[in-house]
Amino acid sequence: MPELRQVPRSEVTAEVIHRYYDRLFGEGRDPVANPGTATGTPGDWWTIFALCPDIFQHAVDGFAVYRHPDRKIDPVLRELGQTRAGWVKGSQFVFSQHCKSLRGLGVSEEKIAAVPHWTVSDVFDDKERAVLAYADCLTAGDGRTPSAVFDKLKTFWSDEEIFEFTYITTLYAMHAVITRALRMEYDNREEPIVEIAAPESFNAGDFLGGARRS
Repeated sequence: MPELRQVPRSEVTAEVIHRYYDRLFGEGRDPVANPGTATGTPGDWWTIFALCPDIFQHAVDGFAVYRHPDRKIDPVLRELGQTRAGWVKGSQFVFSQHCKSLRGLGVSEEKIAAVPHWTVSDVFDDKERAVLAYADCLTAGDGRTPSAVFDKLKTFWSDEEIFEFTYITTLYAMHAVITRALRMEYDNREEPIVEIAAPESFNAGDFLGGARRS
């Protein structure tokens, strides 16, 4: 289960939340009692963000930003950044949803499959590789970016386009962190890095003594 309480339709007072509940789950349907969206997700991102209607509004406004007609960057390059952000931040939800977005933009299955290991793949062109490198700087590097990366980006992007990509990619890095922390959607899973128990015959004292001697 997600870590926080979900808001049923009966408790919703904000018009924006009612509108999105209708759009995503069907008019009149309670997404807490009857979860599930058209893309196959449980939909609890929406029902948990509904805890704070002003933050819900801020979040959906953020989604509109990257689709706004004033955006200058190629949507495929934008989605490469969002998808890579999901992978680097370990969010199965963000990664999965933006793989679907790449597919919807006509990106090949070969490229989508290569996003996790783009550094050793030859399916991406120079622009795409530069964009993926910058996405890694923004996510894995927490923003630390060598000047050479900007030098490359500026061979095909304006400053405005670089800023757009920076904002959108870090926005989705934030969403990746939130969904993992609160165990929402596809990030509602057990921690994979846990201790594997040793056999009952194992003697920890002998193991530690051997390690000291070595």
